[in-house]
Amino acid sequence: MLLAGDVGGTKTTLAIIAPDAGMRHPLAQATFASQAYASLTQLAGEFLRQTGCRVDSACFGVAGPVVAGRASVTNLPWEVEAVELSRSLGVATVHLINDLQAIATAIPHLEAEDVHTLNPGCPVEGAAIAVIAPGTGLGEGFLTWDATRGRYQAQPSEGGHASFAPSNALEDGLLHYLRERYGHVSYERVCSGIGLRNIYQYLKASGRAEEPPWLAERLASAEDPNPIIVEAALDATQPCPLCVLTVDVFVSILGNEAGNLALKVLATGGVYLAGGIPPRILPALEKGFLTAFRHKGRFAELLSRVPVHVIINPKVALLGAAFYGLGL
Repeated sequence: MLLAGDVGGTKTTLAIIAPDAGMRHPLAQATFASQAYASLTQLAGEFLRQTGCRVDSACFGVAGPVVAGRASVTNLPWEVEAVELSRSLGVATVHLINDLQAIATAIPHLEAEDVHTLNPGCPVEGAAIAVIAPGTGLGEGFLTWDATRGRYQAQPSEGGHASFAPSNALEDGLLHYLRERYGHVSYERVCSGIGLRNIYQYLKASGRAEEPPWLAERLASAEDPNPIIVEAALDATQPCPLCVLTVDVFVSILGNEAGNLALKVLATGGVYLAGGIPPRILPALEKGFLTAFRHKGRFAELLSRVPVHVIINPKVALLGAAFYGLGL
């Protein structure tokens, strides 16, 4: 049996997979608050004790770079080592892969109910596929066709930490505002859970829109302001202008960077939006994403033919870790 995991800065989901039951039907599954644990070893050990299951191998998709069986979780103080996990958990084989590599691994196996399509496009058979995932941070990855094996091969990336490039005057101001605070401004600083808060603070500080007192009161007592901002932006009866602008700017930046990624890997096979944020802002994505995605001058026509899908299955990274682990 396989222990599969989706290890993120906010939460970690683990599952026990039996090959004969199938990847979509785990024998046991649980989600944990990542920051409540000192290490992945402690968390995974607790899960195995709770389930009473013995596993032969494990595969974890980790939100951070993975090099030679070691990973640093980008938004957690965790250092993860495959050898140490194998020894501590008593599991013969442990594999660590980047979380976007896990998501990308799952993409060829997705079904119709797993996605929401923004643009059906005209997919090119065997062409590269891009993945961009705003959640706690911003992940990016892609798939290339392996003709020898007759299947797609997922490729990891840390493209979310590349330098943010504004596409209009408002974003110029955002870059200047965040440069004063951070020095280097990556796409993750403006296109993630972190980014949504940064955009909101900039728009408020620059006077682009006023923060109503009721919203200030709610945000002051909130552990995570993002759900409140999104809810106020998408309110069908009385949307908050500041929150609407925040989400619109976020969508524009996401569309712009997704277009950048599509051009860099020539993703005529499709672009997939993953992560926790896109499924929550589908109306805003329907309104503004494709305009920003295609705003690439002479390559606008090419991008208009690229299929764009939002992954709405929240367990896609876990599914990908399971496919990767059992595929080995």
